Amino acid sequence: MTAAAVPPLPPPGRDWRDLLQLAWPMLIGQLAQIGMGVVDTVMAGAVGPRDLAAVAVGFSLWMPVYIMCLGMLSAVTAMVARAEGGRDRAALAASVQQGVWLAGGLAAVALTLILHGDRLLEFMAVDPAVRPMAARYLAGMAIGTPAMMLFLVLRGLTEGGGSSRPVMLIQVLAFLCNIPLNFLFIYGEFGLPALGGAGCGWASGFVMWIQLTALAVLTHRRWRPLLSGFGPLETRRLWSMLRLGFPIGAAMFAETSIFALVALLIGRLGAATLAAHQIALNFSALLFMVPTSLGLALTVKVGHALGAGAPARARRYARQGAWSAVIFASCSAFALLVFPYQIVSLYTPDEAVREVAVTILAYSAAFQVSDGLQVTAAGSLRGYHDTRPTMVITLLAYWGVGMPLGYALGLTDWLGPPQGVLGLWAGLVAGLTVAALLLNARLLRTSNRQLRTVGLTVP
Repeated sequence: MTAAAVPPLPPPGRDWRDLLQLAWPMLIGQLAQIGMGVVDTVMAGAVGPRDLAAVAVGFSLWMPVYIMCLGMLSAVTAMVARAEGGRDRAALAASVQQGVWLAGGLAAVALTLILHGDRLLEFMAVDPAVRPMAARYLAGMAIGTPAMMLFLVLRGLTEGGGSSRPVMLIQVLAFLCNIPLNFLFIYGEFGLPALGGAGCGWASGFVMWIQLTALAVLTHRRWRPLLSGFGPLETRRLWSMLRLGFPIGAAMFAETSIFALVALLIGRLGAATLAAHQIALNFSALLFMVPTSLGLALTVKVGHALGAGAPARARRYARQGAWSAVIFASCSAFALLVFPYQIVSLYTPDEAVREVAVTILAYSAAFQVSDGLQVTAAGSLRGYHDTRPTMVITLLAYWGVGMPLGYALGLTDWLGPPQGVLGLWAGLVAGLTVAALLLNARLLRTSNRQLRTVGLTVP
């Protein structure tokens, strides 16, 4: 395609509006997913500390498996978006069909890991009183794992096509269904056995099937024609999907795992410090849902533009997403710095915990802009199908810079007196800042290369 054949750019305001219209339902859906975890924690905690511990341990084993599968199946969204933008129906159908094959393989691997979780619990020396209930929690999650993998494929088809509201509705439905199902399985109503905290896992397993069924019904007109001539596994196409999806999963795993390890390291600093860390992390995670949703929307919009042969529009989408993230992150940082006591007071009345949490929130404010820029850049790069450098950058930033620096500052005297939790959070700030700088530099290079391929001048 030559510069003359490139579609003209629409007004900037139109693209910005389209991006935000795609992102806000994703935000609602993300918040609903987080809400399910909050409900599980509250309802299991109301039964007893052993039940809450079982849910915490079981969820900690399930989450890394889910995050890796989610990342790998994100390739479906990216490939569907590119095919949709180019109006390539054959590529669209092939992407969905091979996504189903990939989902089946990932479900088999995930089930193997989850159903052998009891061995890992023993290896990790988890309290013997907690292990049986945690294993039952994982058994319930296993029931829904195949449904969740297929749901992620349908989600990729739906969102990759530019429609995010059906998924939002399903995730809100899942949140609403989770509460009564938790009650049924935890307390054993209507003849069901009372499973205690493990019932949260069984409720979640059934909710996954509800999500799949509901999304399949809502979007049947879109997926049925694409799967009507379901084909065999295509090694070459599946390998392309894995090459695109595995780095996404690895990058997402690298980011989530560093926060998990920091929590484990802070655990040795005392219950009050750990509680303060959890408060700051929980509120930061809520704020992070906005740039995360922007990143998901950017994958779709950048993919659409590139599929339509409009690299200049793809570049503009990436810039608009980054500016949106910066504006929101600046407001978030301001709120964290000006209203820290009010925020922390929502979580705990304990003065010792509040004092530490308020200080940590200042570090959270310091990485708001970096966190927003790194996640939107990663989302845009997925739209460009440029995922392997993202994985390398993420591993370098978090595990090559953030974790070593945080450990050195927080728990050793290598760089001066140990700073405890603040040193570990300083490492997180450094890691996210490096990730933001390198990912945006990579995005600039990638977008420039796409412009040159069609003979456009790089601004």
